Amino acid sequence: MTLDRAQGLAESARALAAGEVTSRRLVERALARIDATQGSLNAFRIVRAEAALAEADAADRELAAGARGPLLGVPVAVKDDMDVAGEPTAFGCPGAFPPAAEDGEAVRRLRAAGAVIIGKTNTCELGQWPFTEGPAFGDTRNPWHADHSPGGSSGGSAAAVAAGLVPAALGSDGAGSVRIPASWTHLIGIKPQRGRISTWPRGEAFQGITVNGTLARTVADAALLLDAASGNHALDPHQPPALTASDAVGRDPGRLRIALSLKPPFTAVPARLQPKVRARVVELAEKLAALGHTVEEADPPYGQIGLTFVPRATAGIAEHVRDTPEPALLDRRTRDAARLGRLLGGAPLRVARRAEAALHRRIGGFFGTYDVILAPTTAAPPPRIGSMANLGGLATDRAMIAACPYAWPWNVLGWPGVNVPAGFVDGGLPVGAQLLGPGNSEALLISLAAQLEAELRWHELWPPDHLAADAPAA
Repeated sequence: MTLDRAQGLAESARALAAGEVTSRRLVERALARIDATQGSLNAFRIVRAEAALAEADAADRELAAGARGPLLGVPVAVKDDMDVAGEPTAFGCPGAFPPAAEDGEAVRRLRAAGAVIIGKTNTCELGQWPFTEGPAFGDTRNPWHADHSPGGSSGGSAAAVAAGLVPAALGSDGAGSVRIPASWTHLIGIKPQRGRISTWPRGEAFQGITVNGTLARTVADAALLLDAASGNHALDPHQPPALTASDAVGRDPGRLRIALSLKPPFTAVPARLQPKVRARVVELAEKLAALGHTVEEADPPYGQIGLTFVPRATAGIAEHVRDTPEPALLDRRTRDAARLGRLLGGAPLRVARRAEAALHRRIGGFFGTYDVILAPTTAAPPPRIGSMANLGGLATDRAMIAACPYAWPWNVLGWPGVNVPAGFVDGGLPVGAQLLGPGNSEALLISLAAQLEAELRWHELWPPDHLAADAPAA
C-alpha cells in the first residue's frame, strides 16, 4: 500500500493561499493517512476528525474571503502534554482525564496563525523515557523500521511527521525529548530557548527544564512552526527577546568556530558513543569544515551538571503525579520517581535551581572560544520496541543513559539546540547530531542547519512505503 504524503508546512500554506487546494482536502488526506497507519505506527492518542474538518471548513471560508495567515488552513499535530480545548491531556498516562477547558498558550498561538489541530500525538508516561510505549496507548513505531522505537518522549509527533501524516508537529523537550526522536526518525528538531514557546498553563514545566519545540522534515518548516507557536502568556516567568526564526533560513551563518564534542557529560552510569554513530557525526563535522568553518574537537566544561538535573526532573514528575486522576494506575517507575521528587523538592531543589547561574557563566565562557557545538544527539541508534519498556527503574536509567547521554545538559541550561539528520546505520536506522549554542542563539543554529541541509538534501529521503500497510499492529 502506498499513501500520499503531506506536503511541507510552507508549501501547504502557499498552496492554500494560492487557491490550489482547500483546507478540507488537506485535512481529509491527513485523516486518511492517520487512519491507514494508526494500527501500525500508532502515532496518535487523539484524532480530532470531526472538529478538524469543521476547522478546515472555517479556514476555507476565511481564505475565500481574502484572509491570510502564516498557517491558515494547514493541519498540524501537537503532543499530548499540551492542552487542546475539549480534549483530555493524559500525557501518556492511563486513567480518565477531564477535557481541558481551554487551549494551552502554544496551541492558542497555532490557532491564531490559522493552523488546524488535527490531533494529539502519543508520548510515554509523563515524558520520562526515550521510547513511546505504554499500556495506556500501546507502542508507537518508527516509520523507518517498525521493529524499532521512534524515540521519546515526543515519539508520536516524530512518527507522524516522518511518515508524512502531517507536515509538522509540536513536541516538548525535557531531556532531549524533541531532539532524540528527531534524530531517530531523520527529522529537524528544534529545542528553542526556555520560554520561546510558552508551556502555559504551567509557567515552568518540570522546574524549567522542559520546553516546547518543533519537528519537521526541513529547517524552513521547523522554523515556520516555531514562529507560529512562539510567544508568551502574560504570567510566563521566562520571556526571551523576540525572534523571527524563518528570517534565519537561507542567511549565511558566516565562518564559524565549531567545537566537535564527542565525550558524554559525566553521569553516574558510564556511557560510550557507539563507533557507528561517531562515524556519522564526524562526517557531518567534515562537511562543516568543507563549507569553510573551523572545526576542532573540544568539550564544554560540564562538570557535575547532572547533580542539578535530577532534583528538577523528579520534582516535576511529582507535580504531574499530583494532578493525575488515578495515580495507582501509573507505572511503578513513575511512582518511584515521584517519591524521589518529593524527597528532593525542598533544599536540594533550591540548590539545583541556584546552580544554573554558575553553570551559565562557566559553560557560557566556552562560547568565547567557539560559536557552536556539534555533538551526537544520541550514543546509539533507535532501540527495538520493548527493549526498555518493561525494565525496572535502575535498569531503565542505565539503558537510557547508555543510549541518550548527550541531550539533557541543554535542558538544565535552558539554551537552544537543533537536531539535524546525520545519516543511517545498521541498514537503515536514522541517527542525528545536535547543533548547540548559548542563550538566544536560535537564529545562528537555524542558519547553520539550513546551510547543511542545502548541501546534504536529507529531506529528499522518505521511509519505506510498505510500513503503512505491513507494520506490526500496535
